Parts: sequence; structure tokens; C-alpha cells
Amino acid sequence: MTLPSAPPAQFNFAQFLIAANNSRKDKTALIDDAGSLTYGEMGEQIRACAAGLRKLGLKREERVLLLMHDSTDWIVSFLGALYAGVVPVAVNTLLTADDYVFMINNSRAQAALVSSALLTTLNTAISLGTKSIKHVVVSRHEGELPAPHMHFKDLLASAAGPSLPAETHTDEPAFWLFSSGSTGNPKGTVHTQGNLYWTAQLYGKGVLALTSNDVVFSAAKLFFAYGLGNALTFPLSVGASVVLMAERPTPQATFKRLITHKPTVFYGAPTGYGGMLASPDLPSKDQVALRLCSSAGEALPADIGERWTARFGCEIIDGIGSTEMLHVFLSNTPGDVRYGTTGKPVPGYEVQLRGKEGQVLSGHDEIGDLYIKGPSAALMYWNNREKSRDTFQGEWTKSGDKYSRDSDGYYTYAGRNDDMLKVSGIYVSPFEVESTLVQHPAILEAAVIGKADTDGLTKTKAFIVLKAGQSLTEEDVKVFVKERLAPYKYPRFVEFIAELPKTATGKIQRFRLRDMENKKA
Repeated sequence: MTLPSAPPAQFNFAQFLIAANNSRKDKTALIDDAGSLTYGEMGEQIRACAAGLRKLGLKREERVLLLMHDSTDWIVSFLGALYAGVVPVAVNTLLTADDYVFMINNSRAQAALVSSALLTTLNTAISLGTKSIKHVVVSRHEGELPAPHMHFKDLLASAAGPSLPAETHTDEPAFWLFSSGSTGNPKGTVHTQGNLYWTAQLYGKGVLALTSNDVVFSAAKLFFAYGLGNALTFPLSVGASVVLMAERPTPQATFKRLITHKPTVFYGAPTGYGGMLASPDLPSKDQVALRLCSSAGEALPADIGERWTARFGCEIIDGIGSTEMLHVFLSNTPGDVRYGTTGKPVPGYEVQLRGKEGQVLSGHDEIGDLYIKGPSAALMYWNNREKSRDTFQGEWTKSGDKYSRDSDGYYTYAGRNDDMLKVSGIYVSPFEVESTLVQHPAILEAAVIGKADTDGLTKTKAFIVLKAGQSLTEEDVKVFVKERLAPYKYPRFVEFIAELPKTATGKIQRFRLRDMENKKA
């Protein structure tokens, strides 16, 4: 593919979207649980939001906390802030007040834009010791609000007259996302105005081939890098329509949108696809209008991809991205899907596999650390120079993931750096064992970690969630894996549990399983 030209030095992404959709002002842009906005209405609200933030006294590059459930107000708030040159700090809606205390103090957010359902949690956080927030703007709240709180609709109506976009630079800090990590405080990941443009061009257009004819729906929420591209950056860049959902993406909630709004493109995570396939309410092919599905967050087991395609006749293109790179940089592509792999580098990005000493691995099927070079890399982690230097190494970004590359150039996930196991002197990928386990018709989900045996040697342990009404023995599990993988890879220990610990994006938190084991010892 021919790579797109770079955006101009002076570039405001919100204004770019408004201008790109000037010819389709009457077309539906956003559909949420309460209503919809046309592109013309969305543009007017973005400008009004920017003017309202300026009237509150917010200045260029000051931060505002964005703590909202997915809605038209979320998108207007995010783009309104960009339009004004104010920096939205989009945060996970599933966290505790203590988490928000850290995020507010770390960002020194001057205002907060919050959904009514999350207001109590935010107010608790503010009362616990935050000092920077001067204004709280509440979305879709019924009833009066005490000062310094105000209704979002009043913010939009507060400033009259035209609102011009801030003359921002393409490399100017535009927004933050917090990288969750597995331990310690989250890291404020600073992205630019131009990074949004690059992901839209390279993945939204280049891989997904989105057009204005598409209707898209993302189970991943907007506050995640994956969800932000899926439901805002990509579709709004081409004039597509977006379905937004505030509630948790349970199979039933997801089915409702797939059937009612008939999205042509759906974005999910492996756990979500697995849960939907296991649901008795799974719709038939003729009830939906899917042309393409996307998966990220964790590597997609081949079995899930194959069963989904058999059911709906459309591919799931599995990819890997990161908060630090903003979206997917390594991916399968439509018409070239090899289930069980993460595909090949997205055009516009380069990847390397590196060994323990930092040397580039050029051989086939060697497991190495994945590094990425591309135009959407974040600037830094805010107030964290040590972590910034470790992750952002010149033009290259260290992912923290391990991969192998086969002779055809397809990359296969081999786990996180701290998840890889060495059993009998040989590396074992937990994901490979997990992918095998979930092929068993009685197993819904599985996670594999290392557990020391009586000799202190590392062996694999599998935590297994069974499907409703199913039963297995430990020996059944071991035999099943031995028949499909090299003998040293089968789990020496098996534990059946009701559910696996996961992040809000559905990633399995293996560190929590390791903590459970350590407490037993």
C-alpha cells in the first residue's frame, strides 16, 4: 500500500474531523442509549464544548479528567477538549476513588467531565485529597447540582458566538491514556494530535478499509486505546456511523446491538468472543450484518476464530496494539487471516524481535522481545522518566511482549516477558497451553502460570473455568494436552475455579493467580 502523507505541522485533530465531514452534515454519526447525533450536530457540540471549557478558564495544555461511560457526550467532550487545545485525560470507569485520586493528582486536572452514575465516586476521590479540580461538569444528571458542579448541557450552552480551533501542532500533547500495567501505579501516557491521524490512516483505512457505508460497534470502551480508535478515530475519519453502549459488554448486551443496529464491523476481545460463542442466545448469521470483526487485548485462540467464522461467515482479524503505540501495529488482514497468529506488521510500522542481549533475531521460530517503530508512538510517561527511558528507546518502543516469527513472516504470541515459563530448561508459552486447553468442549476459559514443584523447579499449572453443566478430572485435562502438545508442555497441576481474574479489558491477570499460589505456599 502507498503510505499516507504526514499531517501539516499545524494540525488539530478535532477540526480535521469536522472538516472531513462537512459534506455529510445530515448523516448519522453517533448512536447511543439515549439518542443520536448527525455529523452536523456533532460538529456544533464540539465547538460549543470547546467554547464552554474556555469560558470556565481552562487554558491551552491544561488537563481535564474524562470519566464517562460511552456516549455521545464522551466523544463531544474528548473532541471539544482537543479543539480547544485542552488535554483530556481519559480514564477507566471501573476503578476506585483511590485510583482516581492518583490520576487527578498526577495529571493536575483542572476540571472533570463525568457521567452522573460515576459522580459519587468522583466526589469521594476529590474529598480524599485532590486539590487541582475547580469545576465538575456532569453528563445526563437529573436534578440540581451544587457548585462547583454544572450540567454538561449547560456547559454547551454557556458560550455564545463562534469558537475557533486552537492552533495546535501535530506533535503537541493532545490527550492522555493511563497504561494499566500489571503492578504499581498506572502510567500517564501522553499522545499527540498527530498520533490520532496516523492510526486512522494506517489501521482504520489501511487494514480495516472502513468507509462511510460502515456502521461500527466496539465492545472495548472509549477510554482504552483500542476502543478509542475503534469507535472514534477510525469511523469518524471516514464518515461512518458509530454505535455506543454505556453498559458492560455482556453477551446479551452485545447481541442486542448487533441485531438492532446491524453494525458491519465489530470490535471485541478474545474473552468476549469466547463468551458469546458459549452463550445459548448467540444470534444466527441472518440476524446480523457483519462483514468484518477485529480482536485485540490478548492473542485470539485459533479455535475461537474458526468457530466464529463458521457461524457468521466473516473473519476476525487478530492484532496487537498498546497504549504506548495507541492502536494495532501487528495484525492479520482481511483475506489473509491465519488463525493462531497475530499476522504481519501493519504497513507504516516496523517490528523487531530481540534476544536477551538486545541483538536482532532474524531466524525463524525464535522467541524474542517485540519492539515497534512507527509514527503513533507516545511522547512519554508523565513524570516518570525512568519508565519512559525503558519503554521509549529512540525510534523504537519496547512492547513487553514476546513473539516468534515463522518462515512465512507471520508472528505468533508467546506471552508477556514476565509470563514466559522455562520448564526443564525449555521455554513454554502459557498462551500455547491455554489455546490448547480451550479446544476441549467442556472448557470455557483457561490460564496457565508457573508453579514450583517440591524440588523448586518450575512446572506449568492450569486454572480452568468449565462451561455450565460440564465436569472434568485433572487427569482428563493432562491427557487432552499431552495428545496435542510436546510432553513437557502439559500442565502438571490443575485447579478448577469459577472465574479468572481479569482487567477491565478482559485480559487475564496472571500475576494475581501467581499471588494466589504464593499465599498458599
